[in-house]
Amino acid sequence: MTDKLFWKNRYQQNQTGWDLGQPSLPLMNLMNLCTNKDAKILIPGCGNGYEAQALWDIGYHHLWMVDIAEEAVKNMRDRMPYIPDNQLVCADFFKWDERDFDIVLEQTFFCAIDPQLRQSYADEMSRKIKSGGMLMGVLFNRTFDGGPPFGGNIKEYESYFSPYFDFILWEECPCSVAPRAGTEWWFQWRRK
Repeated sequence: MTDKLFWKNRYQQNQTGWDLGQPSLPLMNLMNLCTNKDAKILIPGCGNGYEAQALWDIGYHHLWMVDIAEEAVKNMRDRMPYIPDNQLVCADFFKWDERDFDIVLEQTFFCAIDPQLRQSYADEMSRKIKSGGMLMGVLFNRTFDGGPPFGGNIKEYESYFSPYFDFILWEECPCSVAPRAGTEWWFQWRRK
């Protein structure tokens, strides 16, 4: 259901309701906590990459973006032709082997993958993020009928991530867009 063809069809049919058309305010606010512009940052499932473009524009040039949808990567490449090819990648996150990230930004990737892949996601984050690095972003604290998106809650998330991460921040996001208000929680977790 949530494979390469699925996402290709979503982009081709303009069924991209998750796409804000601008950088996510919660992600940009979390990045204000990072003052190291040399940090190696990953945005998995980057989509059209508005956050990536905003971060690049303010000097975060050690930024990697990966998405399984060719259309999303092409959209980003058209808007940001200056991004090095090896830093904007069309690939399956679970098969892509780049490592040693200081920060991974999570926006709408975790809620888009099949829930059966969630433990694999946590395992893969433990491999991709170096010790002391951060996994941060927003997750849903609610359920959905069907999916994607697929919802969840802190108890579920703890079961996947607590073996690898110390939870520093987990609270209702005060700056979500109106359709996500009260259901989006922002987080900051440090890799053990």
